[in-house]
Amino acid sequence: MKRLTEEKTKLVLEKLTKYIGTNVKLLLDRPDGVYCFRERKGRVYYVSEKILSLASMVNPDKLASIGTCFGKFTKSGKFRLHITALYHLAPYVQHKIWVKSSAEQQFLYGHHISKSGLSRITENTPQYQGVVIFSTNNIPLGFGVTAKSTMDCKYADPMATICFHQADIGEYIRSEDSLI
Repeated sequence: MKRLTEEKTKLVLEKLTKYIGTNVKLLLDRPDGVYCFRERKGRVYYVSEKILSLASMVNPDKLASIGTCFGKFTKSGKFRLHITALYHLAPYVQHKIWVKSSAEQQFLYGHHISKSGLSRITENTPQYQGVVIFSTNNIPLGFGVTAKSTMDCKYADPMATICFHQADIGEYIRSEDSLI
């Protein structure tokens, strides 16, 4: 596990800022300890410094992963957030979308959210803002990017796309066939 370069750290923090804003500081300096990001084979892991110091005693060749995988760097050098980061980011997110129970399944199949499936949206959410999608029971379902601002949503056609799908918890099931 190696430290992220300054360039890569900037890319990771920019992506996280898109979703949780200035709460990135709260993600790193938590009450249960200090957390950091480490890289291994292009994947970025979120791990406490306490566990990181314990892992330093393990042979790096024998270490598969450590902490939670937050995402990976693509071949073009961009950072892509993985669904495994959802439960760490959900408490800190600034803009949220809640979907109706009838639209949950469609979102979990990888489809965008239309206005007819929208239950609520956080006030003053701008267009192209990173959001976390929740069920009506406040269960985080995935990530998205708003296609319209909150004001535009009020006057949009019922079939208009409100949020673009980025990642969802249904990916585990959909990718199960490719893993076997």
